[in-house]
Amino acid sequence: MADSSASTPADAEIVTVRPQHDTATVQKLPYFVGISAATAGTQGLSMNLVIIPPGATAEPHFHRDYETAIYILKGRVKTAYGEGLAKTIVNEAGDFLYIPPGVPHQPTNLSDSEPAQAIVARNDPNEQENVVLYAV
Repeated sequence: MADSSASTPADAEIVTVRPQHDTATVQKLPYFVGISAATAGTQGLSMNLVIIPPGATAEPHFHRDYETAIYILKGRVKTAYGEGLAKTIVNEAGDFLYIPPGVPHQPTNLSDSEPAQAIVARNDPNEQENVVLYAV
């Protein structure tokens, strides 16, 4: 068993982040950056809140070299994905999603009246640096 005290001191501080406003993103969705290298000094992860406004669709994109895990808090979201965005899946509140590195995807909120909300976690502490727009 590895000695965890070698990498992080036992008396390191716990960091709380309470985002007050959304951040502009490559995907063109309201994003509230929670945990990242910039906000908490992370070295290998980020975790954020994304809101997809009623009827809105993100820009098609993929995440270069990192995995994405999503938990849908509220709403129903259809995600087109894969080469040419030819595949689709519909997820709703309570669903967990996993998106492998490099998989193009484009989420759309299926409601015309309610925002969809999700927690997004990635094994990239710099959040937007490896988001790449995808031309369909």
